[in-house]
Amino acid sequence: SIAILLYLVQKFKTPDHWYPSDLQKRARVDEYLSWQHANIRAKGSKLFLTKVILPLITGQPLPPEKMEFITEELNVALKQFEEKFLQDKPFIAGSEVSLADIVALVELMQPVCAGYDLFEERPKLKEWRRRVEEAVGKELFQEAHQDIMNIKNL
Repeated sequence: SIAILLYLVQKFKTPDHWYPSDLQKRARVDEYLSWQHANIRAKGSKLFLTKVILPLITGQPLPPEKMEFITEELNVALKQFEEKFLQDKPFIAGSEVSLADIVALVELMQPVCAGYDLFEERPKLKEWRRRVEEAVGKELFQEAHQDIMNIKNL
């Protein structure tokens, strides 16, 4: 999906903030896009799969001790995300939203949809989410996540 996103922003000459021409800002976007596969994506997807999909398939919930371990793995990645990528900036690459922010928020919505509100006790992350949603458009963001938000109703 990252390769497709990069292709699309370059083919259709999207606004510069999505994939900045400034090499330092672009390097921040690229750095996050490379890091997230083994961190936010891996840990967030693991929580979603084990808390929602696996019980749907097996009919059995995951033992609480395994869920605690998976949640803690995600929490470590979230702490790294806040400290390394967000720091004190409004967005990952600086003052404007980029592909990195969109990819990050989409991945973080999986645990939220599984019932783990990872934004609840993280004010920096919560504010970042609000800014990204505003930049994309709240209605569009909600529409894009409508199906996954209702997955627990299966």
